[in-house]
Amino acid sequence: MKFSQKTLLKLKKKNKKLKPDQYKKLKRDTLRGRIKGTDQRPRLSVFRSNENIYAQIIDDTNSKTLISCSTLDRSIQLAMSNGRTCEAAKFMGEKLAKLSLKKNITKIVFDRGPYLYHGRIKALADGARAGGLQF
Repeated sequence: MKFSQKTLLKLKKKNKKLKPDQYKKLKRDTLRGRIKGTDQRPRLSVFRSNENIYAQIIDDTNSKTLISCSTLDRSIQLAMSNGRTCEAAKFMGEKLAKLSLKKNITKIVFDRGPYLYHGRIKALADGARAGGLQF
């Protein structure tokens, strides 16, 4: 059963029980409505799984992924034994910043997605800031 965004918002305001996937979609869409990436300031989108963390820099006006990086990359796997630690996320943020500076991207918009700004997400952001990205 598919609901429109208006209907989902009405259900949420009425404290009706939403299924977890519907609630996740609503949360993602409301956050995505506020955060847009442009040519001058692309969006750094983060996905976190139990085992790994993935990040990509996206230009939303052209719908293009400019740079992507994850803890599954060979260089990160050689440096870190486990991809689910904060150290791995910070190292990945620094590597992502290095790749983006090669493409002359210095300013970005950070999109944490449905995740709290805590733990691995925060470590990735701190690593990107330490590498030279501004957000």
